[in-house]
Amino acid sequence: MRARDVMTTNLVTLPPDAPLEAVVHALADRGISGAPVVATDGTLLGMVTEGDLIKRLSAKDRPESGWFTGLFRSAADQASRYARVHGHKARDVMTSDLATVDEDASIEHVARIIEDKGVRRVPVVRDGKLVGVVSRADLIRAMILPAAAAGAEAPDSRIRRDVLKAMRDQPWVDTYFIFADVVDGVVTFHGFCGSEQVKQGLRVLAEGIEGVKAVKMETQAPPPMMLGVA
Repeated sequence: MRARDVMTTNLVTLPPDAPLEAVVHALADRGISGAPVVATDGTLLGMVTEGDLIKRLSAKDRPESGWFTGLFRSAADQASRYARVHGHKARDVMTSDLATVDEDASIEHVARIIEDKGVRRVPVVRDGKLVGVVSRADLIRAMILPAAAAGAEAPDSRIRRDVLKAMRDQPWVDTYFIFADVVDGVVTFHGFCGSEQVKQGLRVLAEGIEGVKAVKMETQAPPPMMLGVA
């Protein structure tokens, strides 16, 4: 499998001049741990992650380097640290030194980058422009797909991939709490969903996928602590 087969394309992206407060809200409201920073033409500039924000927070509890220590650190490094600690825009705190892949990269290669770099996600780019992101969760989902027969993609794997892509393209589907399984062409939705309208939408969405024979709903009402889940 390739990066194009598993990558997430329905992404939360940030402009470089986004205020830091808005960045924090964007991550918290969506329940995500990082988001790409892109230029107006889609060029990938960097990534803001929870790790970047935690580093910023912890740096404020560290004493500033004295003049003597500063003699052994480059002015560029010291200026970069100052910007991360005191900046107020996404461009100030983002990580710009990113390991990226193209759409044809194997999922094994992506997994190696995630393991070697100790990161949670790898951006997928085409001519420098962001087209998707492969996360650890995307790779785990790829691992449980049924093996393809005779070198061709198994029908259930293709259906599940198409259902997942269709779900990601719809703003009313929360893929963090709802997931689909496919066995013999029958799509079964699991997870948490208390809205009959969302269930109806999911049924229609799945029925529109080629090869789907039937759709089952085995979702549960979300528990009280999961406020905001449809």
